[in-house]
Amino acid sequence: MRRPHHVSSREIERKFLLRRLPEKLKRSRHYIIEQGYLATESAGRQVRLRKKGKTASLTFKVGRSRSREEREIRLSPKQFAALWPATAGRRLRKLRYEIPWRNLLIEIDIYRGRHSGLVVAEVEFSDHVTCRKFKPPSWFGREVTGEKRYSNVRLANE
Repeated sequence: MRRPHHVSSREIERKFLLRRLPEKLKRSRHYIIEQGYLATESAGRQVRLRKKGKTASLTFKVGRSRSREEREIRLSPKQFAALWPATAGRRLRKLRYEIPWRNLLIEIDIYRGRHSGLVVAEVEFSDHVTCRKFKPPSWFGREVTGEKRYSNVRLANE
């Protein structure tokens, strides 16, 4: 039996609303993401199940700020299918575009279903200095990092 693929790290990211979509968006790499939550706590601890394209994973996150602990384990399609029913009522669906920009990756999420019309951009950073010094492109709007209203877990539970 294969050992599960897993990643443990510190996630450093910022989230923004968008003024407009960037040019050439449709040419960018993109995926449908379906995600649901197996467990969530008000303190920011969460266990997420996600299918991004054909890749499924289980992710544990702790914290609410720009920097939080994240551990991810890749799942087989069979494992994902076994767990997915437990997320009923706590799911969301979005189309994610990946835009390379100045040695960073901007992830644009266009929400589907009951959150249709919501579009956000997230940028992950390798360190706190790069995060603080980040100057967003002109098509970015207001920063919403840490605002509960725009957290995926909150959106999935609405």
